[in-house]
Amino acid sequence: MSADFAAARLNMLDSQVRPADVTDWALQDAIGAAPRETVAPAGKGFAAYADTEVEYAPGRWLLRPRDVSKLLQALRPAAGDRALAIAAPYAALVLETMGLTVDRLDGENLTAVPGSDYDLIIVEGAVAKAPDVWTAALAQGGRLGVIERSGPAGKAMIYIRALDGVGARPIFEATPPWLAGFEPVHGFAF
Repeated sequence: MSADFAAARLNMLDSQVRPADVTDWALQDAIGAAPRETVAPAGKGFAAYADTEVEYAPGRWLLRPRDVSKLLQALRPAAGDRALAIAAPYAALVLETMGLTVDRLDGENLTAVPGSDYDLIIVEGAVAKAPDVWTAALAQGGRLGVIERSGPAGKAMIYIRALDGVGARPIFEATPPWLAGFEPVHGFAF
């Protein structure tokens, strides 16, 4: 069966990752080596390679291969970087394959950041707005990749910590499901 998953990984690279302008060779190599099926629910290994989000736990989603690879590329990971993967088991696997040290946060409280001075932080799944505790955990020059979504459409955002504070820029549109507990709160309207 592992040969079948290897073929699925190659097909994912050729049909979803490379056509999405993911040109970083080291990232492509890591995606080609990281067994995405191992972070999918039992019996859904092949679904992990489909062009869709896969719910791996209640309210937790693996991003579409296109979205997670574009987000990872925008974060510019490099061997030796210290990373935090928030509800992001596949992104963590790819980053570890690239030689990064990765802390994982996937418990009840996704705002209980286990450390600080991260070179990069990645989140799989959408949030209405990135919590300040996530950007506060970035090192100088550190980057946070997250998809913010308050309605039907969302934007992948890169937050960067600089000397004068934290700035953000949109990088592409995406519409993954919201992480449980991070949905938008809409007020009363007439």
